[in-house]
Amino acid sequence: MIAKELVAASSRPVLLAILTHGENYGYAIVQRVRKASAGEMQWSEGMLYPVLHRLEREGLIQSRWRTSDGGRRRKYYRLNAAGKRSLAEHRRQWFSVHNTLLR
Repeated sequence: MIAKELVAASSRPVLLAILTHGENYGYAIVQRVRKASAGEMQWSEGMLYPVLHRLEREGLIQSRWRTSDGGRRRKYYRLNAAGKRSLAEHRRQWFSVHNTLLR
């Protein structure tokens, strides 16, 4: 299991990276993180939504309400151009940290 501090520090870039694959809603994002990390990162919806709302306020993602095939309304989030630029910078920084750890 990855330490909570590292999970929190990585939430922005991980979330932006997930949204590069297309728009998605909260519960599905939590499941995608769990699957992509092979269960090492345990996100909750309570941890996810403040990050989503902050990214939206910062103009990095956009949201819209949609009704699913089952009739349930869900808020879907998608990455915009500013979010793609932010992700590129986060990746650069994370690779720098990764390379430092390797040295």
